[in-house]
Amino acid sequence: MKKKKAVFFIVFFLIIAFAASTVFGVKNQYGDLTTVYIKGLDDIRLGIDIQGGVDVTFGPEDGVDATSNQLVAVEEVMKTRLVSLGINDYEVYVDDSNDKVIVRFPWKTGESDFDPESAVAELGETAKLQFRAGYTYTSDVDEFGNTTVTPGGDIILEGTDVEQASVQPARDDSGNLTEYYAVNLELKDSGKDAFAAATQAAVNKDNAYLDINGTQSRYVISIWMDTTCISYPAVNDVISDGVATITGNFDYEGAKALADKINGGALPFNLKTETFKTISPSMGKGALRIMMMSGVIALVLIMLYMIVLYRLPGFVAAVALIGQVAGTLAVISGWFGFESSNTLTIPGIAGIILAIGMGVDCNIITGERIKEEMNTGKSLDSALKAAYKRSFTSILDGNMTVIIVAVILMGAFGVSTSFFAKMLKFLFTWFGVSTEGTIYSFGFTLLTGVIFNFIMGVLASRLMLTSLSKFKAFQNRKLYGGAEK
Repeated sequence: MKKKKAVFFIVFFLIIAFAASTVFGVKNQYGDLTTVYIKGLDDIRLGIDIQGGVDVTFGPEDGVDATSNQLVAVEEVMKTRLVSLGINDYEVYVDDSNDKVIVRFPWKTGESDFDPESAVAELGETAKLQFRAGYTYTSDVDEFGNTTVTPGGDIILEGTDVEQASVQPARDDSGNLTEYYAVNLELKDSGKDAFAAATQAAVNKDNAYLDINGTQSRYVISIWMDTTCISYPAVNDVISDGVATITGNFDYEGAKALADKINGGALPFNLKTETFKTISPSMGKGALRIMMMSGVIALVLIMLYMIVLYRLPGFVAAVALIGQVAGTLAVISGWFGFESSNTLTIPGIAGIILAIGMGVDCNIITGERIKEEMNTGKSLDSALKAAYKRSFTSILDGNMTVIIVAVILMGAFGVSTSFFAKMLKFLFTWFGVSTEGTIYSFGFTLLTGVIFNFIMGVLASRLMLTSLSKFKAFQNRKLYGGAEK
């Protein structure tokens, strides 16, 4: 019984501690050096619509007439660099008729004196494609919590050694066509001998070609775009003719994306910045502070409403809502080690608010079920068990429909290649809605919020309320909305 009573305090203090670390982060200040252990709200990168950013137009140097494939390759390079910086609120367009690539992206977090020229120069540098022995790297975290990756292994080829990469149907060991696609790699004469020697060493199981960061049984050649590894295929045969095939159960879009990235590192021209300008936040500089204040006030009013209406279950629901919001913000800020930070936009905030609404709905359903079960004359324990059991199906149905919508939105404006996702993207684009990051941000925060609704609003709240019901002081049926027995 004592262990069951302690559950409330354990869950309650874990949620409060989690929420506090999400808001403030965990940092250590030593003189002028600040070491970030856990990122807080101040470390979240805000979207263009909240804090503004940069609009830049790139074009080929020396009057080169770029082909459509080359411009698409440049587009993939830009997206790779933006994603590696944790920016999902970006827009990248290709203007085929004028050989231009237009990029829009937000300012860095906490940057009051933004230097657009340096940001544009960093983004527009010619991508460096390298093939390296094995797959190994080192990573360092600076005082602001930003991670810098340094590739390891000897350089085998540079992007200038690649003639072209193209997509082709994949075949099995018997030569039969499969449902997958592969990337065909053609090298220039300058890279054939080096690649032949490298594949021979990998086939001979030279330790320099081990996949150090993964399984120790694979001998690979890793492909790096700047400091991002875009593929590390295993070497099965010696390749001496300069023609290689990269397989990996790719669908067409996945194979094409990899081919575009490889071609992007071997562009026959350098990029130059033709125009750039800073973008003012579309919502105004004070919009974020107003939204934050409004959000906090709304959350407090909702919590008070829940407490007044449902009493003890309402109090537990209020604590669960704090955990749900904290969990969503933690995923955005990069609190969890397995998830990089994401950009927060106005639609992203809308997704958080909608997820809070789903959380309130979840707790209202549970609170009403508890009232109903109590009024049938059941004991407190029996009423709580029956109420949570009966409410779970309704909560699951409601949340699953939202999850499906969120996944479709993320797929339509992210990586999905389904027909329905493509149709959604086409419709939004036809109506003039940006589809690179803003809608994806909405789907991402909505999905994250609903997942944490299950964790906090269903699991954590049940643990807390069941634990409280074991205390004699909390066994009054009126505290749960029921009549005296």
